[in-house]
Amino acid sequence: MVARKKHYRPPGKKKEGNAARYVTRSQAIKQLQVTLGFFRRLSILKGIFPREPKKKFKGNNHTYYHVKDVAFLQHEPLLDKFRDIRAYQKKIKKAEAKKNADLATLLRTREPTYKLDRLVRERFPKFVDALRDLDDCLTMVHLFAALPAVERAKIDVELIHNCRRLSHEWQAYVSRTYKLRKVFISVKGIYYQAEIEGQKITWLTPHAMQQVLPDDVNFSVMLTFLEFYETLLGFVNFRLYHSINVKYPPILDPQLEALASDLYALSRYIVSNSRTSTLEPTAASSSTSQQLEAQEKEVQADESELRLAQLQHQLPSNEPGALMHLMENAECENEDDQDTKECRRLFKNMKFFLGREVPRESLLFVIPAFGGVVSWDGEAAPYKESDQSITHQIVDRPTQGHKYLSREYVQPQWIYDCINARIILPTEAYMVGRIPPPHLSPFVDNDAEGYIPDYAETIKRLQAAAKNEVLPMPGVGKEDLDDPQNLLVEGYISRAEANEVVKTKKKMATLEKQYHEELQRELQGAVMKKSKQGSEEDAKASEESVPDPKQIAEDIDTMSKLGMSRKKRGLLEAIEKRKERNTARISKLKERKKKLKSSEN
Repeated sequence: MVARKKHYRPPGKKKEGNAARYVTRSQAIKQLQVTLGFFRRLSILKGIFPREPKKKFKGNNHTYYHVKDVAFLQHEPLLDKFRDIRAYQKKIKKAEAKKNADLATLLRTREPTYKLDRLVRERFPKFVDALRDLDDCLTMVHLFAALPAVERAKIDVELIHNCRRLSHEWQAYVSRTYKLRKVFISVKGIYYQAEIEGQKITWLTPHAMQQVLPDDVNFSVMLTFLEFYETLLGFVNFRLYHSINVKYPPILDPQLEALASDLYALSRYIVSNSRTSTLEPTAASSSTSQQLEAQEKEVQADESELRLAQLQHQLPSNEPGALMHLMENAECENEDDQDTKECRRLFKNMKFFLGREVPRESLLFVIPAFGGVVSWDGEAAPYKESDQSITHQIVDRPTQGHKYLSREYVQPQWIYDCINARIILPTEAYMVGRIPPPHLSPFVDNDAEGYIPDYAETIKRLQAAAKNEVLPMPGVGKEDLDDPQNLLVEGYISRAEANEVVKTKKKMATLEKQYHEELQRELQGAVMKKSKQGSEEDAKASEESVPDPKQIAEDIDTMSKLGMSRKKRGLLEAIEKRKERNTARISKLKERKKKLKSSEN
């Protein structure tokens, strides 16, 4: 068989490999015939980002895009729309240059616009996909909701109001459906985590302080991201509000809206318009005090008994659709998972009042999300400070003008620590004027890190006490809990149970003793037979040196490393270095703890 000659390709006629799959940014701009700003804006809206080819054929100082991504942008209808807008803006500039003010204003009123609804449906075909990518969206919207209006950065007042409205609508849904799971206050801001339809969504909100805009940040790129995120969050809020049978967009109370109480107004709107049992089964009342009274009047019975009583009450009435409505409510109650039930009962039957110096917006969002009722010092508040039914007052000042003996005065950190621990913590350490315990992050797995702080162990014991679980005391191992006498002294088990445990332990001990005696007899018989034959061999074997187990382990490690590729060996070394750093950090923390304890003593 004659070998076929390879077809000759002149250089530059046809590209292969990475040169055929990727193009640089300048080549993509030349192909699309747009400016750099338009290309960057279109790429952000379409969700197309630079790639990292294995071999950068034009050098490391270039940005590369895939050829298919550029072809995807080439057929985008927004590209023609942007060109029309750019041509129209040239007409406005021309009218202004000719000092024709009437024509310029007329042209501005007729300027073409565009919508990003199609792009949202294109990038997120399913609702779960949108929830999965909502972290950056929420962080960006909450950031711009706290920024001041700056003309040079093109951040106008209408944009800030829209971001604030979207963020409050999201917080109102999470709060009224009890979907919030974790809260952590850091230097950057306040981290929140909610769980919606099985997706954990984490976002960061800035502190309520005066924000200073830095000069080294490109706000035009951030505003392009925000333009898409506003549309996306509007879609998500629409779907979430309709899932609980609430109209969207909500119509707020103008008095509360004028007083900047948007979150409270949204909560009232959801309570009055919702018709599902995901929210509290209270009447559509206008005041939060009536909601508290309805909560106090609920029967403290088991859920199954409550449903059975309702069914017996509904059956004789023969009302059309009464039984069907009752079964629908029962199905909705079953839909709530265990975390949602725990969250809605944490601050149940508790009434809070916020001082002027505490973070009001954060606490107005967090407390109702865990079943509590909250008010503040100001106009349109649900109840005043003089209300005798208030159980806790959140303050952050050491001196108070007037103190009520019927309530407890705690710092704001107590609320967040109770939420992360899912139990009501003792308030002695959080009293006004005292240094509170360390605020532990709920996003850190202490067991995986290898270091458990002292306050984390205290919270763990309080959680076990709340669940009636038995945990070993400090300095006591789990083997001590196996002793029935210790359990009897502590009061965990009764005397009859302790006697039964003692009997079973005695039986097991006798059986184990018999087994060991029989085993010794068999061994002694075998040794007597082979004592003469194996005396010389035992002497030789005793002379041989016993191998070191550490040396064997090191040899195995080196042999396994020799068989690895360079990439895998580097990855293994990086993992080992990370473990060494982690152990060094843990040992440093333990030494610091010992020094603190010695200085205190």
